[in-house]
Amino acid sequence: MAPSARANRRWADEEDDDNQLDRLRRPRRVRKYRSIVAIMRVARRVQLINEDDDDGFDQTVEIKKEENVDDGDGDDCYSKLGCQECGRGDNEEEILLCDKCDKGYHLDCLRPIVPRVPFGHWYCPSCSDHIRPSMALAKSLTQTSILDFFRIQKCSESMADFTSALDTRKRRKRSGPLVYHKKRRRLLPYIPTEDADLRLKQMGSLASALTAMNIEFSAELTYVRGMAPRSANQAKFEKGGMQVLCKENVETLEYCKLMEKSGLCPPLMVVFDSCEGYTVEADGPIKDLTLIAEYAGDVDYMKKRECDDCDSLMTLLSAKQPSRSLVVCPDKRGNIARFINGINNHLPESKKKQNLKCVRYDVDGKCRVLLVATRDIAKGERLYYDYNGHEHEYPTHHFI
Repeated sequence: MAPSARANRRWADEEDDDNQLDRLRRPRRVRKYRSIVAIMRVARRVQLINEDDDDGFDQTVEIKKEENVDDGDGDDCYSKLGCQECGRGDNEEEILLCDKCDKGYHLDCLRPIVPRVPFGHWYCPSCSDHIRPSMALAKSLTQTSILDFFRIQKCSESMADFTSALDTRKRRKRSGPLVYHKKRRRLLPYIPTEDADLRLKQMGSLASALTAMNIEFSAELTYVRGMAPRSANQAKFEKGGMQVLCKENVETLEYCKLMEKSGLCPPLMVVFDSCEGYTVEADGPIKDLTLIAEYAGDVDYMKKRECDDCDSLMTLLSAKQPSRSLVVCPDKRGNIARFINGINNHLPESKKKQNLKCVRYDVDGKCRVLLVATRDIAKGERLYYDYNGHEHEYPTHHFI
């Protein structure tokens, strides 16, 4: 072969290699792979072949492509995935891939239901080390361990003393002339169960749920170093203003806090449902406008929690400046409010189950979140409220 022809052949081969390399360098649509197995299915094999060329080219790059592998973004590989529960492959954007076995599951086919795609690693029920929790732990907890868990303070007052103090406040007479005002709906304190053994069982169910979730009990907002400071919780920063909790309702809130510290918990039972996970049931009748609990947990800035995987974040402050907005994070510390589930606000049937409302109040200049009954609740009825309220951002279309 003539030298000129050989040179042309060589430059033509190099041009083909350059075209292939340029095609590889082109920006492609990024697809998030759930595991290394999924990556290797669509990966290209790059093999270096040594060739002793007279012109000093020691190495050339030969790009080989696996047979039966899609040349695109791996869509053919993912299109073959199906849900292990229902067997269907539709709604691919709602199929979770296990980071261990690479099997797929629809969000609404999992039990308990997963409302949104997790940000971190996710493992299917078969690969997960998490054993389905049960309430058997509540039976093994002794009275002493339960009281220590909730840091119950020994108090000389009895149940009758608390009730008499409340009755005295109700019988307080007006001073001065009688003036007609618009009727103000006051919050009612919850009425604890009179049976001490039953109250211990109620507290044991909450202690078991918190222990299974590795959550420390806290009935107050907590401020941890590295998160939002106490000074950041200012109700005056609320966009559009925040309603002020009146004096009578502040007394009700303090009264409920005093009862809780003394071991007189609200008549609620935490149970585990195979579909909904942990949920809360009324263990006695609850009247309309009864103060159920305050939403407790760590206070942090909303911007720092935008990619948080916790499914129980609660808006505390929606400020004019987004950098000042706060949320309550009950992933490390919390109370029974963390286990009250939300409704599917896309379905009329689910909306009928709502029996609580979540209200943010200005209490002495600080933002507080209270859960209040919106109607009479019968014993055995589960508690639900609307997660979204006004924001309409949380995905609830998978809820029961």
